[in-house]
Amino acid sequence: MKEIRLAARPVGWPTAETFEIAETPVPEPGPGQVLIRNVYMSVDPYMRGRMNDVKSYMPPFAVGEPLDGGAIGEVVTSHAENVPVGSYVVHSLGWREYSVADAARVRVVDPAAAPTLSAYLGLLGMTGLTAYVGLLDIAQFKEGDTVFVSGAAGAVGSVVGQIARLRGAKRVIGSAGSAEKTRHLIDDLGFDAAFNYKDAPVRDQLRAAAPDGVDVYFDNVGGDHLEAAISTLNKFGRIAMCGAIAQYNDVAPPAAPRNLASAIGKEINLRGFLVGNHSHRMPDFVAEVGGWLRSGRITARETIVDGLENAPEAFLGLLRGDNTGKMVVKLG
Repeated sequence: MKEIRLAARPVGWPTAETFEIAETPVPEPGPGQVLIRNVYMSVDPYMRGRMNDVKSYMPPFAVGEPLDGGAIGEVVTSHAENVPVGSYVVHSLGWREYSVADAARVRVVDPAAAPTLSAYLGLLGMTGLTAYVGLLDIAQFKEGDTVFVSGAAGAVGSVVGQIARLRGAKRVIGSAGSAEKTRHLIDDLGFDAAFNYKDAPVRDQLRAAAPDGVDVYFDNVGGDHLEAAISTLNKFGRIAMCGAIAQYNDVAPPAAPRNLASAIGKEINLRGFLVGNHSHRMPDFVAEVGGWLRSGRITARETIVDGLENAPEAFLGLLRGDNTGKMVVKLG
């Protein structure tokens, strides 16, 4: 089988030379384990941080070893009664054609309950749960709030905006990196306003889109977006800090936000979160968002790249913002 390994630790932006494709024997599952033929795998921004040899909330990738990340596949060999052959499972050992996983560490899913298998990596997976928990639990969204989402055309941001709309937001505003993406936010996802952050300073465009201020900011970008949000937030505003993709490849500390002290006078609540600590919310999330999906009230676009060998380029494209919605790689 083929797998993608970390060839070297990048300094600044990763390149094609950061990765290598290797062939290795298909592994044999042991007691309580299953062998999975992967069908789709996920590429996600947090993986960039794991390419650095620094202490973080997840261990760094090892040079010369396969990368890992979210994936879904079919069980082809099973040594676990509760996960039979033919089951489709979500797990965390992507970036390879076959994976061996402990049965206790996979989630069996129903292919018939989703429009595509890949939805379990996006809207119905950790991506969707991140949006759900971040907006409702971390940012304490309430009906009538005005919500601003950065990276709004991405996998998480596009779901955040739709949940806010369906939960009764007064106004939902998104930023994205092209005119096509801003049209997608308004025409397809129901955002009330959207702007291209490349057209003019983010602060100016946000103030124009939110003349009465913002109550909730869902941060996927950091940097100038976070600074603009702090400037525009109303008294007692809330910020869910999910990611800072604008800074992941920087080699020097960011200068922004320069106005952080104003969070004191406004009594703003800034809270970071890791979705892995909120897995107990999965049943509520699946019930609510799954219902919206079945009724057609929520949607999720995917950017699909074919072939494991193209996974590195898919990841680099994700960092550049080439994707609309969830970026996934189709294997086989």
